Amino acid sequence: MIHLIKQHGMKVFLTGVLVTIVTLFSCAQKRNEKKNISKDMTTTTNMVNTATDTATFGTGCFWCTEAIFQELEGVIKSTSGYSGGTVANPTYKEVCTGNTGHAEVIQVVYDPKKITYDELLEVFWKTHDPTTLNRQGADVGTQYRSVIFYHNNEQKEKAEKYKAELDKSGAFNDPIVTEISPYTKFYAAENYHQDYYNQNGDQPYCSIVIRPKVEKFEKVFKSKLKH
Repeated sequence: MIHLIKQHGMKVFLTGVLVTIVTLFSCAQKRNEKKNISKDMTTTTNMVNTATDTATFGTGCFWCTEAIFQELEGVIKSTSGYSGGTVANPTYKEVCTGNTGHAEVIQVVYDPKKITYDELLEVFWKTHDPTTLNRQGADVGTQYRSVIFYHNNEQKEKAEKYKAELDKSGAFNDPIVTEISPYTKFYAAENYHQDYYNQNGDQPYCSIVIRPKVEKFEKVFKSKLKH
């Protein structure tokens, strides 16, 4: 009887050890799976972050600039805002005084596999007049200046190269006055400025000023538009 009890006790003990080992293994496996999932998510996030690039352009009123660049295939997001000034978090009213030093610009986030910086520059040069200082049409002031804020040396070199080549070629009757400056800070404009043309197409400024520019742009760059 004693022998049977010992034997039974040993079976219980071994069974308990086995269950413990299986449980520990299962927990360790789950922890490893979580680590792998976390690692995969981090890798995916990094891929997303490195898959895009940013450009900052000013071609006068940012309503016009945004209406054009947001139509390009490869442009993920275009945001109207202010850059190149000395005042933090400026308002539209402050920028319009011309005293903050900011230009009305758009911040373009794009996929370089679908559209290159060179192509963005091509659109930039062809969709405004880069020869009028601090002015585009009836919009007058330093906030309406033609400007490229470069984010790295490659963008700087390309912007300066094309500016020099265009001047040399005589593509414009007057010298190009486009400012090419290092990017420092971008402040998104108030919400009512975002996607302005699409939201306010019937407004006089949109129908008289912006629409003709957009229609001309769509004809010239038909192959580069989003489908």
